[in-house]
Parts: sequence; C-alpha cells; structure tokens
Amino acid sequence: MNSLRLSLWRRIVVLAGVVVVVTGVSLLGYRYYTRPVTLTVAVGSIDGEAARMMTAIAGRLASIKAPVRLNVTDTGTAFEAARAFSAEKADLAVVRADVGDLSQAQAVLVVAHMAALIIAPPGSSITGISALKGRTVGVLGGEANNRIVDVLTNTYDLTRAKVVFKHLAVTEARHALQSREVGALLVVIPLGGKYLSLVRGLFQQGPKALPVLIAIDSAGAIAEAERAYESFDVPKGTFRGSPPVPEDDVTTLRTSLYLVANKKLDSDVIATLTRTIMTARRDLMPEQPLLAQIADASIDPDAFLAVHPGAAAYYNGTQLSFMDKYGNEIYLAPMILGGIASVLAAAWKFLGIGNPQAPEGPLDSLYALARRVRKVESEAELSDIEDEIDNILGAQRARAASGDETAVDTTTLNIAAHRLEGLIHDRRRNLKGKRAAHPA
Repeated sequence: MNSLRLSLWRRIVVLAGVVVVVTGVSLLGYRYYTRPVTLTVAVGSIDGEAARMMTAIAGRLASIKAPVRLNVTDTGTAFEAARAFSAEKADLAVVRADVGDLSQAQAVLVVAHMAALIIAPPGSSITGISALKGRTVGVLGGEANNRIVDVLTNTYDLTRAKVVFKHLAVTEARHALQSREVGALLVVIPLGGKYLSLVRGLFQQGPKALPVLIAIDSAGAIAEAERAYESFDVPKGTFRGSPPVPEDDVTTLRTSLYLVANKKLDSDVIATLTRTIMTARRDLMPEQPLLAQIADASIDPDAFLAVHPGAAAYYNGTQLSFMDKYGNEIYLAPMILGGIASVLAAAWKFLGIGNPQAPEGPLDSLYALARRVRKVESEAELSDIEDEIDNILGAQRARAASGDETAVDTTTLNIAAHRLEGLIHDRRRNLKGKRAAHPA
C-alpha cells in the first residue's frame, strides 16, 4: 500500500510540475504579446509649446497603460526635429510640411495648421509686399522659415527689390520694430489665442495702434507650385475684434504641422498610437488648448504627405483585431503541423531509423523457453529450464511486491508457467519412451 501511495504522489508531483511549466510559458507569452511598445518622438519649437504638448500626451499614455508609449526628445526647434527624424534618431517627429527631409515620413495626424503672417507695425506705410522694397523683414522661427523666405523671394523677386530677411529671436523682435531695424515681421504660427497674443505683444498697443497684416496675393499660384503650402484667408478680426484687425479677410499661405512616423514602422503599432492619441486628447484639451487643433491626416492618395497605413486603417475603421489577422493561422497551424508530424513519423518508422529493439519481457522469455523445451534431448536441460522459469517467476513477484507497475500480474505468469510445466512433463515422457525403445 505504501509503495502504491508513493507512486501516486510521484504522478501528482509530475502533473503539478507540468501545469506550472505550461502556466509559466503561457504567462511569458502573454506578457511578451501585451508588452508596451515605446517609440521615440522628436519635437521642437521656439517657445517649447510643442514639446510640452507631446510630453502631456506621453504622460497620459503612460497613466492609462496604453500599449504604445512615447519617449519625447526636445530638439529645441522644428528644424532640428526634422533633422533628427531624417537621420533615423527618432521613430516619430512633429514637423512642418515645409521643413526638412520627409522622404521617409508618413503622416499620422495633423497637429495644427500654421499661417504665414507678414505684419507691419501700426502707422507703417507698408500695405503690400511691393512696399517692402529696400526694407528689412524680421523672421521669427529661425531656420524653419528658410523655405518660405525662399518661396516669397523667388515669387516676388525680392532680391531685386533689395528686401532683406533677418532672423530674430522672439525677445529681440519688439526692440527691432521700435528701433526701425526691421520694417515688418514674418511669423508662421497656429491661429490660436496664445500665439496671437504673443504676436500682438510685439507691437505698440492702443485703440488707434493697429498693426497691418500684409496679403500674399500670389498664395494660390505658390500653392500650385509648392505643395507644402495652401492658400488661406485669415478671417476678419483675427488679431483684434474692435476695431477689427484685419479689416477684411486677408489671403496668405498656410502649412501644416504633422506628427509623422517612419514608413517602416508596423501598421498595427501606428494604428493603436493614432487611436490612443485621438482618445486621450479630449481629456488633455483643458490643460493643452493647442490639442484642440489636432485633426485626422488626409487619406487622399494625392495628399502632399501620404498617410501611414496604420493611421489610415484607424481613420477608415478597417483596423484588424488579433483574431482577424491570425485566426486562419491559429486554426490551420495545428492541422498542418499534425499532418506533417504524422508523415514524418510514418517515414521514420518505415526506414527503421533510431528504432531501438524493445527489451525482452518476462513473457517473451517464457515463450522462448517453450520453444527450447520442444527441442531438448536430455533431462538435464529440462532441469536447467525449470531453474530459469523459477528465476523469472521469482523476479516478477519481487517487482510486484515493490510496487513496480510494469511487473506482469501473477495470474498471467501462472498461466504461462503452467503451460511450460505441461510441455516439460510431456518432453520428459517422450525422452523416457525413446530410451526404452533404444536401450544403450
């Protein structure tokens, strides 16, 4: 009884070990599949607002344990963000459509639209681009605005008009206007309250101090040649409501600020990121008003910046679930693997490779003794066979007594032994008959 109980406990321990191993492997597989993916995003702006916005989004994604997380790298300017992205130092970047090398970029979403504004101070005689002749225009935003400066220079032949563009820091702009070091400012900003307030603060304040917004009349023609831009009308009263500044809608250029992803990134990862950001922004808008301008990227095939397939799947509602993607493989894989295993096993068995000879059991030994009994020619050999039978029976009884489950049961052994005894008895009688018929 003790031996049987010990064997049962051994089986329980083995079964428990198998369950623990299978459970552990399953948990590891689940953790691996559900582990969050962290993407690096390069972002920069002269006021640091873009970095704060993306940091808020990254914090929100971490707090809700989103499957995709963001590691924000503040590069200082939009130009440096574009450079880091093109050098593949970042998976994502917040960049302007007219800045940097975007050959490896695909749009995830539109962060904001940015209008190009040429503004002259109150009382200025500059009412149009042609009136900038011989003047210096201060440019806020650094190298990020080099392209739009080149576009305006080429379109209006400002080099011949001796118009000079000079980069200024935001802190230098007000003094440069007051000292007439510059005759106007060029800024590219979202038309949001914070940025409009910043620009208004650069000019003289007063009921009659009305800055002049200069129209870019050739915006439509520029947009056709430079697809990074589009023609846009700044609404009446954008800078001031009463009296309105501008007094009427003013045509200018507009570009977009995108969150872009490297086209090599997995579509499922980008689809999940897009969905999570679009959901999280609603909770963050009270703290980050700029997030209100986030919009879907264009899925038009002719769009200036092609949308990433993952983002397009989210916008189109065609994002596949796990079972949609791998359901067929999950159902077919066991059948295919089982079929292959059966074929291989049959081939292995047919070739006879690696098939060890099964060890001879006690019944096999007894059956072999039966064949020997029929051929022996002396009683001495029969006595030896009887000794072998006793040894086999004794060994099997000892194994059964020790709880060995592989031992042959006693009933079967007794039947085989009884048969052998009958054969031995018959053979002895035959041998005696032969001796009587042929005495020495």
